[in-house]
Amino acid sequence: MITISRLYNDYDGAARAAGDLERAGVTAEEISIIASNADGWYNRDRPSTTTKHLDRDLDRVDDRREGADAGAAIGGTLGGVAGLLAGLGMLAIPGLGPVVAAGWLVSTAALGVGGGVVGGIIGALTQSGMSDDEANAYAEGVRRGAALVVARVPDTEVARVEAILDRSAVNIRDRVTMWEKSGWNRFDPNAPAYTADEIRRERELYRTRV
Repeated sequence: MITISRLYNDYDGAARAAGDLERAGVTAEEISIIASNADGWYNRDRPSTTTKHLDRDLDRVDDRREGADAGAAIGGTLGGVAGLLAGLGMLAIPGLGPVVAAGWLVSTAALGVGGGVVGGIIGALTQSGMSDDEANAYAEGVRRGAALVVARVPDTEVARVEAILDRSAVNIRDRVTMWEKSGWNRFDPNAPAYTADEIRRERELYRTRV
C-alpha cells in the first residue's frame, strides 16, 4: 500500500475530497482526516462537543477521543466516509493546538490511543510513509488552519487517486515557498498554536495571492 497525502484550505474541502475517494472505491478504513479547529468551527457546528465530557456509551472514555482513535465511535452506526466523518474527535497536538481528526492515522502509535501523544504529528506522518520534509510541510499547513487528507491505496491506484485528490488540493510547494520567504524553516511543536484571528489573516493572504 502507498500513502498519499493532500492539504486543503479547510475541513469542508477535505471532507469533499474524502467523499470523492469513497466514490472512486477507496474504503473509509483507508482514509484519515486531520483539520485545524483553531477557529472553533467544530464546536459551533456540534454543540454537544462543548461539554467537558461526552460518554454516551458509559465506558468512562470520552466518546470524542474514541471517535478520533477509531474514526467512527460517535457515528459507528453509519457506514463508509459518512461514519468516518461522524466519528471526528477533538485532539490537542503540540504545535497544532486543537484539531478535529478521524481515521487510521490518528490511531497509530505515534499519536497514541486513549489520550497520549507520543511522537506527535511529525512522528505519525513519517510513520505513514512521508518524508521528513513532507511531514513538516503538512503539519505546518494544519497549524495554519488547513485540513489534511491521508489515504492508503494499492500501488496500481496511485495515479488515479492522486488525480482525484489534486482537484481542489492546496499546492503545498507554493505554500512552503511562501512560508520560507517569511522566515519559516520547519514545523515547531513548541511554537504557539495559531489563534482564530491569525488563521483568518492567513486564509485571506492565500485568497489575495490567488
